[in-house]
Amino acid sequence: MKKIDVVGAIIFRDEKILCAQRAMDKSLGGYWEFPGGKVERHETPHEALKRELIEELHIEPTIQIEPFEITTYLYDFGEVTLTTFICHLISGEPILTEHEDINWVSTKKEISKLNWAPADIPAVKKLIKLYIRR
Repeated sequence: MKKIDVVGAIIFRDEKILCAQRAMDKSLGGYWEFPGGKVERHETPHEALKRELIEELHIEPTIQIEPFEITTYLYDFGEVTLTTFICHLISGEPILTEHEDINWVSTKKEISKLNWAPADIPAVKKLIKLYIRR
């Protein structure tokens, strides 16, 4: 079984959270996720997340030191361990290069109506419990 380490950014801006929809032609196409990507062999999770956000969305974030949530999920293509981090947007406006769509959400209803990739669901539930007030 292939093991894949990935990182995801829970990006806050003006009390809203950035959600990204995976491109339809990729694995898990159409599902929503926290943007990020694979950790390369020579990278720390923080380095990988910063690189992925610059490459895929052309934005620069701050990244909290401690992970927000770590989830392992067994997909048909391998075992994915997703480490999410709370981030804040420093500069740039997200530009779609890899994703189908993005959405800034601020309510339980908005975040709950998105069809989340299974590995992201524990972080979504934790976010709703800790950060989303309405």
